[in-house]
Amino acid sequence: MKFWTESFTRIIHGDNAFCRPQEQNHVCLGGNHNPHLAWSDLPAATKSLVLICHDPDVPSKGDDVNQEGRSVPALLPRVDFFHWVLVDLPPQPSHIEAGEFSQDVMPRGKNGPGTARGARQGINDYTNWFANDKDMAGDYYGYDGPCPPWNDEIPHRYVFTLYALDMVRCPVDGKFTGQQVREAIKGHILAEASVTGVYTLNPNVKL
Repeated sequence: MKFWTESFTRIIHGDNAFCRPQEQNHVCLGGNHNPHLAWSDLPAATKSLVLICHDPDVPSKGDDVNQEGRSVPALLPRVDFFHWVLVDLPPQPSHIEAGEFSQDVMPRGKNGPGTARGARQGINDYTNWFANDKDMAGDYYGYDGPCPPWNDEIPHRYVFTLYALDMVRCPVDGKFTGQQVREAIKGHILAEASVTGVYTLNPNVKL
């Protein structure tokens, strides 16, 4: 099974990010286009695909996040943050166009779970991140790109993983999450492959 993107080789572009670096205010909104993704050589028994994008480098504590005069220590333990959860994706056509599922930042989140191609999208972790923000709170379905802390000492990795499954419908419903999908597809994965990009908003971090 092969899986690749034409949107980036290593460093994710601001067009695919939720936030871009900005000198005056540290950050501004990015293009938030989902990247191009393509696959080939799926197992013959593949009935559907699942796509998950997660950042494994999110600070486990938010005390220093985006605080002037402070930084998020490189040695701080990190946790997963889900940026995209897409299930019931038909194997054909064998690619996703850049911007097909997301073309901009949508305050309060995109609609879901139903989406293009008869697939379904779960909620990403911006749902929790913005829960107490009166201007942004909502259910964030589908893809929303990178926006790591602008004062983090490390770059963040964004892992896009494609799973070929032996079932047509992933057994999750409602406002399902990336972790719930990971659990639901156990024992049904015929093959999987990943592509990883990196991103930072910290001008002092070199990629």
